[in-house]
Amino acid sequence: MTRTRASGRVGRSVVRWSTLVLLLVPVVVLLAVQGLSTHSTGRSATPPAGQRGPLAAAGPILLADGDRLLSRGKDPGRKIALTFDDGPDPRWTPRIAKTLQRLHVPATFFVVGSEVARHADVIRDLHAQGFEIGNHTFTHADISALPAWEQTLQIGLTENAVAGTLGIRPRLVRPPYSSTSAAVTEPQKEALTRLIAKGYVIALSDLNGEDWRRPGVEKIVDAITPTGERGGIVLLHDGGGDRSQTVAALERVVPELRARGFEFVRVSAFAGLPRGEVELSSGDWAEVKGRLLLATLSVARWTTGALGALLLVVAVLFAARILLLFGFARRHASFVRSRPRYETFSEPISIVVPAFNEAVGIERAVRSLSASDYPEFEIIVVDDGSTDATADLAEQLELPQVLVLRQPNQGKPGALNRGIEAARHDVVVMVDADTVFEPETLKRLVRPFSDENVGGVSGNTKVGNRRRLLGRWQHIEYVMGFNLDRRLYDRLQCMPTVPGAIGAFRRQALQDVGGVSSATLAEDTDLTLAVGRAGWQVVYVEDARAWTEAPSSLRALWRQRYRWSYGTLQAVWKHRAAIWRPGEGRIGRRGLPYLVLFQIALPLLAPMIDLFSLYGLIFLEVSTVAGFWIVFTTLQLALGWYAFRLDGESPRVLWAMPLQQFVYRQLMYLVVIESILTAIRGTPLHWRPMSRSGQVEVRS
Repeated sequence: MTRTRASGRVGRSVVRWSTLVLLLVPVVVLLAVQGLSTHSTGRSATPPAGQRGPLAAAGPILLADGDRLLSRGKDPGRKIALTFDDGPDPRWTPRIAKTLQRLHVPATFFVVGSEVARHADVIRDLHAQGFEIGNHTFTHADISALPAWEQTLQIGLTENAVAGTLGIRPRLVRPPYSSTSAAVTEPQKEALTRLIAKGYVIALSDLNGEDWRRPGVEKIVDAITPTGERGGIVLLHDGGGDRSQTVAALERVVPELRARGFEFVRVSAFAGLPRGEVELSSGDWAEVKGRLLLATLSVARWTTGALGALLLVVAVLFAARILLLFGFARRHASFVRSRPRYETFSEPISIVVPAFNEAVGIERAVRSLSASDYPEFEIIVVDDGSTDATADLAEQLELPQVLVLRQPNQGKPGALNRGIEAARHDVVVMVDADTVFEPETLKRLVRPFSDENVGGVSGNTKVGNRRRLLGRWQHIEYVMGFNLDRRLYDRLQCMPTVPGAIGAFRRQALQDVGGVSSATLAEDTDLTLAVGRAGWQVVYVEDARAWTEAPSSLRALWRQRYRWSYGTLQAVWKHRAAIWRPGEGRIGRRGLPYLVLFQIALPLLAPMIDLFSLYGLIFLEVSTVAGFWIVFTTLQLALGWYAFRLDGESPRVLWAMPLQQFVYRQLMYLVVIESILTAIRGTPLHWRPMSRSGQVEVRS
């Protein structure tokens, strides 16, 4: 039996993590694709022409002649080829193309593959207008600085992008950061030689067209053709910045050069080629690969955009929650003071303690309850089929007001209902068996029952084992999360959860809802929502403190929060009708939406913050990402300081909160994600007790 259970747990664990990986990996891959294809694109730059390079005596066109490197275009005559690098640009490329068409000038556009994927319509228009298309790498990379496989990838990806968009394969290649033949360095020559060996034609330049932006037509023409007789390949840009001066220069210079007898041609004319592209047959593998590449990049862009929108939603929810908690926490104290003053309540009460294998802490818990400063009460310990000495230890205390009941294991709701049935008084306090009360806690907790409209009361749960880091993180969460939330719920009169560690209910309210239901794993939330829907008030008493043992290991924490999260989903679904039923507006229109937004949706979407933080650190400005993280953490610290002040706790423990963002928060996200996946799959989940250490420290 043990082996079967162990294998079942291992199987569920494998399925759990496999599912999460299957969800996460595609998103990470698509973000990486988007980042690599856009944010890793190099900036436009044209180095000054050098005179000492290994190809200083070569022409601008380099191609293969068998095993030899053949140079062409050294004597261009009175021909000029206009070339444009770094596009297609959605703003400037169409304007430049329109100007060239009006002037009847052919040209060659050396395109960046990642820009082709983003602006496919622009390059389609270029091709339809008769302009020649060349390859300028995929991310405007300096190929001489890349290993051979990445050089091939940079050229191949752009070739595929063009093939998938236009159905052609560019033969002409111009690597970024290499302007003229004389400027080519030895590493660049080696890279160019490898490309030439693969059948590509390298098209460099003779002339830097950026000089066209200097004023004065005569000076411009003289700068381009100092002898007045030679033409060549002119390097210009249609992407990478403001190209308005390029458009203006074309308007001025082209007519002047024509007047001097120069002819405008494509680069392919210098290479002795009829055309610089090869038409692909329909269904060619290169075209198929190109379409797959474009589809992948399109999905990556869509995914990144969608995640960016979700990130905005997360940021709004996060900011809204902080503002709500700040605002309602400030108003809670005045709200409590304005509430009708609770009279001293001294009616006899019953305390029900459900216990299953709680031998470690049952004695201390019962002793603390027995020592309560309250006139008359009874303590009912319900041993729910324990396999240890829980019941015996409670009986051996021999305390007069303690009654121990034993029953076969029926789960916590069954134990609570058995205790409620045996209770003799009209107010029932429910306490977990690992919880320690202060002497004043019981009196403070039941005081609101002096108001006959109050059907339930929530106390203030404190983490009693906070010496270790995991305990500190949970202590921070209890103070900043649970207790601030309860102040908000109390102010809005829509309390969704009276915690099992410390809560009290009027017997009539329990009878109205049929007792504690076993339909969900969050019996406390289920019961509280039911009591609120029945018309009873449920209030929060922040000075009624109970010290409980939080999970001391990540595995135990996962099990506990998984049960809480899944149970909350069950309870929200069970009580969803409260949203539209008249008379249940406080629960349906306040409590449930807050639960859904901030305890389900926000944790579900919050991993986007971490994914985009990694994305930003790799592909964006680190300072920007760091700035957002600092703002996020500062707001959290400010909220934490205020929450600790309200709870009368020392804020010194908040030093552990920034570290909490890197470990603890992610665990809570995964808990919510798996809970939702479990709910979608319809997998039944059973309540499992948490192992105890008994290390609960009561702090004054």
